[in-house]
Amino acid sequence: MGECWGEGTATFMILGNICTRSCGFCGVQTGRPETVDWEEPEKVARSIKIMDIKHAVLTSVDRDDLKDMGSIIWSETVRAVRRMNPQTTLETLIPDFQGIESHLDRILEVAPEVISHNMETVRRLTREVRIQAKYERSLGVLGYLKENGANRTKSGIMLGLGEHEEEVIQTMQDLRNAKVDVVTIGQYLQPSKKHLPVKEFITPDQFKKYELLGLEMGFRHVESGALVRSSYKAHKHIK
Repeated sequence: MGECWGEGTATFMILGNICTRSCGFCGVQTGRPETVDWEEPEKVARSIKIMDIKHAVLTSVDRDDLKDMGSIIWSETVRAVRRMNPQTTLETLIPDFQGIESHLDRILEVAPEVISHNMETVRRLTREVRIQAKYERSLGVLGYLKENGANRTKSGIMLGLGEHEEEVIQTMQDLRNAKVDVVTIGQYLQPSKKHLPVKEFITPDQFKKYELLGLEMGFRHVESGALVRSSYKAHKHIK
């Protein structure tokens, strides 16, 4: 699955389109995923070549059904893209792999320019918003990646789920303490009536406030605005 963002950037979702998790904000289908397509790495690499993509963002569903949680396909996809598109830069927007270091090491070994993992929300709301995820585990993943050689790390959060300003600022500080380089902050929008409702629409001034605070904290890049998503201006985050 691919999505083009212009300026030679596109996002590709690997490992199918059925997720083993059931997050309250996400519109991706939940259930039993299909079997792994071991030809997928080459297919993604060819698509990037045909589309002449300069910067590719790879992401995936969670695959808790697999022993390796999909980390082997992840690493093989990066390798295939490198072989076929040596000039293309890469961001890998990864799941938490349940925090298992051997799976994270596979991503580190292939050395994408950016490794991203989204916190999605503040600590208090994590259980409701990311039912099978843990706030501290996600922070630990980001910290482990940086401590073990990740060139640049990145994370994103959504606003409008009922969080308070001080909680957002604390989450941003937690990310900086984990030495995260880039943060994206956007407005949550409800995918369907079955998903969590929007509690608040954040004003442009508030988004700007978070941007300025983030830069003061030391983030290299802060993308903060209603329409910001994880891949927003992704090609700039390698600099």
